[in-house]
Amino acid sequence: MHSTFSARPPYALLAVAALALLVGGCAVGPDYQRPTTPDVTTFKEAGDWVPAVPADTLERGPWWSLFGDPLLDQLAARVEVSNQNVALAVAAYAQARAVVREQRASLFPSVTLNGGATRSRSSGNLTTGAAGRTGNNYQLGIGGSWEPDVWGRLGRAVDGATAGAQASAADLAAARLSAQGELAVNYLSLRQTDIQQALLKSTNEGYARALEITQNRYTAGIAAKTDVLQAQTQLANGQATAVGLQRQRAQLEHAIAVLVGEAAGNFTLAPVADWKPVVPDIPVGVPSTLLQRRPDIAGAERRVAVANEQIGIAKSAYFPSISLSASAGSSASRVADLFKTASNVWSLGLSAAQLVFDAGATGARVDEAAAGRDQAVARYRQAVLAAFQDVEDQLSATRVLLAQQELRRQASEAADLAEQQLLNRYRSGQVSYTDVITAQTTALSARSALAQALADRQTTAVALIQSLGGGWQVGQ
Repeated sequence: MHSTFSARPPYALLAVAALALLVGGCAVGPDYQRPTTPDVTTFKEAGDWVPAVPADTLERGPWWSLFGDPLLDQLAARVEVSNQNVALAVAAYAQARAVVREQRASLFPSVTLNGGATRSRSSGNLTTGAAGRTGNNYQLGIGGSWEPDVWGRLGRAVDGATAGAQASAADLAAARLSAQGELAVNYLSLRQTDIQQALLKSTNEGYARALEITQNRYTAGIAAKTDVLQAQTQLANGQATAVGLQRQRAQLEHAIAVLVGEAAGNFTLAPVADWKPVVPDIPVGVPSTLLQRRPDIAGAERRVAVANEQIGIAKSAYFPSISLSASAGSSASRVADLFKTASNVWSLGLSAAQLVFDAGATGARVDEAAAGRDQAVARYRQAVLAAFQDVEDQLSATRVLLAQQELRRQASEAADLAEQQLLNRYRSGQVSYTDVITAQTTALSARSALAQALADRQTTAVALIQSLGGGWQVGQ
């Protein structure tokens, strides 16, 4: 209903407005509670492993600094400002915050100011001879409308938008952590490729010396031509492997360029002669901290809150919508008369609308919102389970790779010794060159496996840091 008055203010309408304010806390729909998750007190794969660094290392500064590489520190900092996936997440977060401000604005009255001027002329009367009249009309008014949040629909929309913005903030942190982790893995892999190239260079130099020995023995009539051919084959294969590593290194360099927001053709990382690989010990903590540390888990939980608010919004359609309006203004033929009391008018209005029949559409929307919340809960719990699995996998890999590296070291040392002994025996004519080739192949494989074991430990450390959520916290 709507009424216009020119006498005393309608106190009945004011009373209704006050009542609407009082019942504004009667929000319909379920209050949000965080879904339950599996109760895990320890990581099974952690065993008796005790990290050698303080438990708060990941909370203090950038996590990639644990690898002790200043150039990696510089590149990771560039990801923060230049990576386009991170920039996309930053823009999405800004958009989500704008949505929150928009929803909050709906809790307050909207006010409009309007004004106008018209000039009109009436035609004369031919019968009476009356002349036409020209007149001006000026209007000035201010009006306002407000929808009291009687059933909590607007408040739940604000809460849902806020939870959505928090989920977007977690998405931003996840995108940043993913880009930084990918950068660290690519950078460490590039440096390990440099190590492999240096290893192959040294090995190929040894192959060249072996070829020279066989060539001299063949010239002296001591060795067969097949020995020379085998030595040439061995050297050529080693050189071909070294060329393949150049391609692998170039691809890693190009990937790093994209991660730091630079064109691949304008980016170069020179080899570092004295680069020393560092494998840090990672503080693990207890499983429950994953719910605070993993941004993907935090984002999934906040989306459960968003879905929960949608149930209350849908249920509010069962109840009438109420709105209040008010206006004041004046109309006069002269601008100076606009502000005279005699030309002023005002009005107060109250309107209410109740849906009577919609063939069950409202109930369907409520069920749809409830099902959406159940989906969000399932995704959240799945994210938690996947996070636990991820940490267990990386802890297992960390332990196994540490033991494997020691065995690879022993194998490499033994293979190097066997290679040298067989080469000495070949020089004295005690064994065939086929035995030397076999020993050389075994030694190169053992050296490469040892270098790869160290590389795997580094990339596993990065993966474990990512599994633990990096240095991010929910409060951020």
